[in-house]
Amino acid sequence: MIRPFQQDDAFLADLDRAGDSAPGSLHVWWLGQSGFLVQWQGHRLLLDPYLSDSLTHKYAGTDKPHVRMTERVIEPGRLTGIAAVTASHAHTDHLDPETLVPLVRANPGLRMVFPEAIRSLVAARSGLPEEALSGLDAPSVDRPAGPGALTSVTLGAFEFEAVPAAHERLDCDPLGRLSCLGFLIRVGPWTLYHSGDTVLFPGMEERLLEARVDLAFLPINGRSAERRVAGNLWGPEAAGLARRAGLRRVIPCHYELFEFNTASPAAFEAQCQALEQPYHRLRAGERLTL
Repeated sequence: MIRPFQQDDAFLADLDRAGDSAPGSLHVWWLGQSGFLVQWQGHRLLLDPYLSDSLTHKYAGTDKPHVRMTERVIEPGRLTGIAAVTASHAHTDHLDPETLVPLVRANPGLRMVFPEAIRSLVAARSGLPEEALSGLDAPSVDRPAGPGALTSVTLGAFEFEAVPAAHERLDCDPLGRLSCLGFLIRVGPWTLYHSGDTVLFPGMEERLLEARVDLAFLPINGRSAERRVAGNLWGPEAAGLARRAGLRRVIPCHYELFEFNTASPAAFEAQCQALEQPYHRLRAGERLTL
């Protein structure tokens, strides 16, 4: 089992240390899989956190065991000061009730941002009231946003703009709203991009070029039919996208959590180096400060 760079008390101490030592900087910690904690001037945001063993327990004894590779960074109920949480789509490693319910208890006033198409599921898994739920949709090159759907929302210090995500297709609900999204997040002088689970799709590079992204989080676990789950970008694809879309720095994610659905980051790193694409590989529980 991989030990996080920091976990439990040491992780919480680093959150406080970052705020005290560099309060005006942007701080980002990888929580494992596609989960990140973002902190700026005391404001905290969680991106797609999965901080439980719910999937390991669910699939124990089946023909698709979710054997954990990396220990959990932190118990979710110990995280406080969280203003908002995203869920890019409905899969449990991005929308986990065993993560969300303790977070909601520990963070009065917490808000969630997610695809409008999965509103009822988000409400059920989080237990949050309607006024705490912000569902979004995004136009793609061949379709407008769903009828009446918001495409952006501001929650405290964080502005969220929905962009499409293709996991592995641009799937919509019966009302034409995307089931999977990525998010452009603007905080202070920075623009972040959390792709959610995605492969390449038409219009993706152009939209990201326009956004002038300072820091992006891209999955690198790839896709293969034998896994029997929807897949993502391979590492070299993520590196190429970052270069073509002008992403100023990229952090790889969605690997080293489950044995059946992972990939080595070596190919991603090699392609970034070949393309002279800036990147930063974090260990679970490790911080990057900008």
